[in-house]
Amino acid sequence: MRKILKPIQLIYCFYAILVFSCLTILSVIAMAFILPFGREKLSNRIYFICRYWSKVLYFFLGVTHIEIYESVHDFSKPHIFVGNHNSYMDIPPIVQLKHQPIKPLGKFESSKIPIFGWIYKEAVVMVDRSNPEKRAQSLRNLKMALLNKVSIFIFPEGTFSMTDQQPLKSFFNGAFKLAIEMNTPIQPILLLDSVERMHFDSVLSLTPGKSRVVYLETVQVDGYTMDHMEDLKNKVYKMMDEGLRRYRNYPTA
Repeated sequence: MRKILKPIQLIYCFYAILVFSCLTILSVIAMAFILPFGREKLSNRIYFICRYWSKVLYFFLGVTHIEIYESVHDFSKPHIFVGNHNSYMDIPPIVQLKHQPIKPLGKFESSKIPIFGWIYKEAVVMVDRSNPEKRAQSLRNLKMALLNKVSIFIFPEGTFSMTDQQPLKSFFNGAFKLAIEMNTPIQPILLLDSVERMHFDSVLSLTPGKSRVVYLETVQVDGYTMDHMEDLKNKVYKMMDEGLRRYRNYPTA
Protein backbone atom coordinates (compact mmCIF):
# COMPACT_ATOMS: atom_id res chain seq x y z
CA MET A 1 0.00 0.00 0.00
CA ARG A 2 2.83 2.39 0.86
CA LYS A 3 4.39 1.88 -2.60
CA ILE A 4 1.04 2.78 -4.19
CA LEU A 5 0.53 5.88 -2.04
CA LYS A 6 4.06 7.26 -2.45
CA PRO A 7 3.63 8.36 -6.10
CA ILE A 8 0.26 9.96 -5.19
CA GLN A 9 1.96 11.79 -2.33
CA LEU A 10 4.66 13.13 -4.65
CA ILE A 11 2.11 14.25 -7.26
CA TYR A 12 0.15 16.06 -4.54
CA CYS A 13 3.30 17.79 -3.25
CA PHE A 14 4.35 19.00 -6.70
CA TYR A 15 0.77 20.20 -7.26
CA ALA A 16 1.01 22.08 -3.93
CA ILE A 17 4.29 23.71 -4.98
CA LEU A 18 2.65 24.85 -8.22
CA VAL A 19 -0.36 26.29 -6.35
CA PHE A 20 1.93 28.02 -3.84
CA SER A 21 4.03 29.56 -6.63
CA CYS A 22 1.02 30.82 -8.61
CA LEU A 23 -0.63 32.34 -5.52
CA THR A 24 2.62 34.01 -4.49
CA ILE A 25 3.01 35.62 -7.92
CA LEU A 26 -0.62 36.82 -7.82
CA SER A 27 -0.02 38.25 -4.33
CA VAL A 28 3.01 40.18 -5.56
CA ILE A 29 0.90 41.64 -8.37
CA ALA A 30 -1.83 42.58 -5.86
CA MET A 31 0.74 44.30 -3.65
CA ALA A 32 2.09 46.25 -6.62
CA PHE A 33 -1.41 47.68 -7.07
CA ILE A 34 -1.75 48.82 -3.43
CA LEU A 35 1.67 50.50 -3.13
CA PRO A 36 0.57 53.74 -4.89
CA PHE A 37 -2.02 54.28 -2.12
CA GLY A 38 0.78 55.07 0.35
CA ARG A 39 2.29 53.34 3.36
CA GLU A 40 -0.08 54.65 6.05
CA LYS A 41 -2.27 51.53 6.03
CA LEU A 42 0.09 49.31 4.06
CA SER A 43 0.47 46.75 6.86
CA ASN A 44 -3.29 46.20 7.09
CA ARG A 45 -3.62 45.84 3.32
CA ILE A 46 -0.74 43.37 3.16
CA TYR A 47 -2.25 41.41 6.05
CA PHE A 48 -5.52 41.26 4.07
CA ILE A 49 -3.71 39.91 0.99
CA CYS A 50 -1.70 37.39 3.03
CA ARG A 51 -4.81 36.20 4.85
CA TYR A 52 -6.63 35.44 1.61
CA TRP A 53 -3.47 33.98 0.08
CA SER A 54 -3.55 31.49 2.96
CA LYS A 55 -7.30 30.83 2.65
CA VAL A 56 -7.05 30.12 -1.08
CA LEU A 57 -3.95 27.99 -0.54
CA TYR A 58 -5.80 25.90 2.05
CA PHE A 59 -8.80 25.55 -0.28
CA PHE A 60 -6.73 24.11 -3.13
CA LEU A 61 -4.67 21.90 -0.82
CA GLY A 62 -7.67 20.48 1.02
CA VAL A 63 -6.66 21.89 4.42
CA THR A 64 -9.32 23.13 6.87
CA HIS A 65 -8.52 25.99 9.29
CA ILE A 66 -10.21 25.52 12.69
CA GLU A 67 -10.02 27.91 15.68
CA ILE A 68 -10.70 26.72 19.23
CA TYR A 69 -11.15 29.27 22.04
CA GLU A 70 -10.49 28.10 25.60
CA SER A 71 -11.14 31.65 26.81
CA VAL A 72 -12.43 34.95 25.44
CA HIS A 73 -9.95 36.93 23.38
CA ASP A 74 -10.14 40.74 23.04
CA PHE A 75 -9.66 41.45 19.33
CA SER A 76 -9.71 45.23 19.86
CA LYS A 77 -6.27 45.34 21.53
CA PRO A 78 -2.81 44.43 20.25
CA HIS A 79 -1.24 41.31 21.74
CA ILE A 80 2.05 39.50 21.61
CA PHE A 81 1.08 36.10 20.22
CA VAL A 82 3.37 33.19 21.06
CA GLY A 83 3.05 29.69 19.62
CA ASN A 84 4.80 26.36 19.26
CA HIS A 85 6.90 25.83 16.15
CA ASN A 86 7.50 22.50 14.42
CA SER A 87 6.63 22.92 10.73
CA TYR A 88 6.85 25.27 7.75
CA MET A 89 3.05 24.94 7.71
CA ASP A 90 2.90 27.00 10.92
CA ILE A 91 2.84 30.17 8.81
CA PRO A 92 -0.51 29.90 6.90
CA PRO A 93 -2.69 29.56 10.05
CA ILE A 94 -1.02 32.58 11.67
CA VAL A 95 -2.25 34.98 8.98
CA GLN A 96 -5.72 33.42 9.13
CA LEU A 97 -6.26 34.32 12.79
CA LYS A 98 -9.52 36.24 12.76
CA HIS A 99 -10.17 39.98 12.91
CA GLN A 100 -6.70 41.05 14.00
CA PRO A 101 -3.75 42.21 11.88
CA ILE A 102 -0.65 40.30 12.96
CA LYS A 103 3.00 40.69 11.98
CA PRO A 104 5.15 37.64 12.70
CA LEU A 105 8.77 38.00 13.67
CA GLY A 106 10.75 36.62 10.73
CA LYS A 107 14.35 35.81 9.86
CA PHE A 108 16.13 38.25 7.56
CA GLU A 109 17.53 35.40 5.45
CA SER A 110 14.05 34.43 4.18
CA SER A 111 13.67 37.84 2.53
CA LYS A 112 16.25 36.74 -0.07
CA ILE A 113 13.90 34.10 -1.58
CA PRO A 114 12.91 35.25 -5.12
CA ILE A 115 9.40 36.79 -5.39
CA PHE A 116 8.29 35.38 -2.03
CA GLY A 117 10.96 37.47 -0.30
CA TRP A 118 9.35 40.72 -1.46
CA ILE A 119 6.05 39.78 0.21
CA TYR A 120 7.91 38.49 3.23
CA LYS A 121 9.70 41.80 3.85
CA GLU A 122 6.40 43.69 3.96
CA ALA A 123 4.40 41.06 5.88
CA VAL A 124 6.74 40.38 8.81
CA VAL A 125 8.95 42.24 11.26
CA MET A 126 12.37 41.02 10.20
CA VAL A 127 15.10 40.32 12.71
CA ASP A 128 18.66 40.65 11.51
CA ARG A 129 21.11 39.39 14.14
CA SER A 130 24.24 40.17 12.10
CA ASN A 131 25.22 43.10 14.35
CA PRO A 132 23.97 44.99 17.47
CA GLU A 133 22.68 47.97 15.47
CA LYS A 134 20.44 45.79 13.27
CA ARG A 135 19.19 43.82 16.30
CA ALA A 136 18.26 47.11 17.96
CA GLN A 137 16.40 48.23 14.82
CA SER A 138 14.44 44.95 14.81
CA LEU A 139 13.35 45.62 18.40
CA ARG A 140 12.30 49.18 17.50
CA ASN A 141 10.21 47.78 14.62
CA LEU A 142 8.43 45.37 16.98
CA LYS A 143 7.63 48.19 19.39
CA MET A 144 6.39 50.40 16.56
CA ALA A 145 4.00 47.68 15.38
CA LEU A 146 2.50 47.41 18.88
CA LEU A 147 2.20 51.20 19.18
CA ASN A 148 0.31 51.16 15.87
CA LYS A 149 -2.10 48.58 17.36
CA VAL A 150 -0.75 45.75 15.20
CA SER A 151 -0.22 42.49 17.08
CA ILE A 152 3.02 40.60 16.65
CA PHE A 153 3.69 36.87 16.59
CA ILE A 154 6.84 35.30 18.02
CA PHE A 155 7.95 31.67 18.20
CA PRO A 156 9.62 31.76 21.63
CA GLU A 157 11.47 28.47 20.92
CA GLY A 158 13.33 30.26 18.12
CA THR A 159 13.39 27.19 15.86
CA PHE A 160 11.59 23.91 15.21
CA SER A 161 10.91 21.62 18.16
CA MET A 162 12.10 18.43 16.47
CA THR A 163 11.09 15.76 18.96
CA ASP A 164 8.17 13.43 19.59
CA GLN A 165 8.95 13.20 23.31
CA GLN A 166 8.58 16.82 24.44
CA PRO A 167 6.03 19.34 23.11
CA LEU A 168 8.35 22.36 23.43
CA LYS A 169 11.98 23.42 23.46
CA SER A 170 13.06 25.95 26.07
CA PHE A 171 11.92 29.54 25.47
CA PHE A 172 14.06 32.57 24.71
CA ASN A 173 13.42 35.73 26.73
CA GLY A 174 12.62 38.22 23.94
CA ALA A 175 8.81 37.97 23.78
CA PHE A 176 8.46 38.22 27.55
CA LYS A 177 10.84 41.15 27.97
CA LEU A 178 8.96 42.97 25.23
CA ALA A 179 5.57 42.22 26.82
CA ILE A 180 6.67 43.68 30.16
CA GLU A 181 8.37 46.70 28.62
CA MET A 182 5.39 47.55 26.40
CA ASN A 183 2.77 46.40 28.98
CA THR A 184 1.18 44.26 26.25
CA PRO A 185 -0.76 41.06 27.05
CA ILE A 186 0.57 37.73 25.82
CA GLN A 187 -1.76 35.46 23.83
CA PRO A 188 -0.47 31.87 23.83
CA ILE A 189 -1.77 29.74 20.96
CA LEU A 190 -1.25 26.12 20.02
CA LEU A 191 -0.65 25.07 16.41
CA LEU A 192 -1.82 21.49 16.73
CA ASP A 193 -1.73 19.93 13.27
CA SER A 194 0.95 21.76 11.30
CA VAL A 195 3.48 18.97 11.76
CA GLU A 196 0.88 16.48 10.51
CA ARG A 197 0.26 18.59 7.42
CA MET A 198 4.00 18.88 6.73
CA HIS A 199 6.69 17.21 8.82
CA PHE A 200 9.79 19.27 9.57
CA ASP A 201 11.94 16.59 7.89
CA SER A 202 10.70 17.19 4.33
CA VAL A 203 8.50 19.50 2.25
CA LEU A 204 7.45 16.37 0.36
CA SER A 205 5.56 15.11 3.42
CA LEU A 206 2.65 17.54 2.82
CA THR A 207 -0.86 16.10 3.31
CA PRO A 208 -4.43 17.51 3.32
CA GLY A 209 -6.49 17.58 6.52
CA LYS A 210 -7.40 19.82 9.45
CA SER A 211 -5.27 22.63 10.86
CA ARG A 212 -6.41 23.52 14.40
CA VAL A 213 -5.37 26.65 16.29
CA VAL A 214 -6.15 26.83 20.02
CA TYR A 215 -6.40 30.15 21.87
CA LEU A 216 -5.32 29.58 25.47
CA GLU A 217 -6.15 32.05 28.24
CA THR A 218 -4.66 35.51 27.64
CA VAL A 219 -1.84 36.35 30.05
CA GLN A 220 -1.98 39.90 31.39
CA VAL A 221 1.36 41.42 32.34
CA ASP A 222 0.15 44.11 34.74
CA GLY A 223 2.31 44.00 37.85
CA TYR A 224 5.21 42.17 36.18
CA THR A 225 8.63 43.82 36.16
CA MET A 226 11.88 42.67 34.58
CA ASP A 227 12.70 41.02 37.89
CA HIS A 228 9.69 38.72 37.30
CA MET A 229 10.43 37.99 33.64
CA GLU A 230 11.42 34.36 34.32
CA ASP A 231 8.15 33.82 36.23
CA LEU A 232 6.17 35.13 33.26
CA LYS A 233 8.11 32.98 30.79
CA ASN A 234 7.68 29.87 32.93
CA LYS A 235 3.95 30.52 33.34
CA VAL A 236 3.40 30.73 29.58
CA TYR A 237 5.64 27.71 28.96
CA LYS A 238 3.64 25.62 31.44
CA MET A 239 0.32 26.67 29.88
CA MET A 240 1.46 25.72 26.39
CA ASP A 241 3.16 22.50 27.49
CA GLU A 242 0.03 21.32 29.33
CA GLY A 243 -2.17 22.38 26.42
CA LEU A 244 -0.16 20.44 23.84
CA ARG A 245 -0.22 17.36 26.07
CA ARG A 246 -4.03 17.62 26.32
CA TYR A 247 -4.54 17.78 22.57
CA ARG A 248 -1.70 15.62 21.26
CA ASN A 249 -0.28 12.23 22.19
CA TYR A 250 2.85 13.25 24.07
CA PRO A 251 4.23 11.21 26.98
CA THR A 252 3.00 12.44 30.36
CA ALA A 253 5.37 14.95 31.97
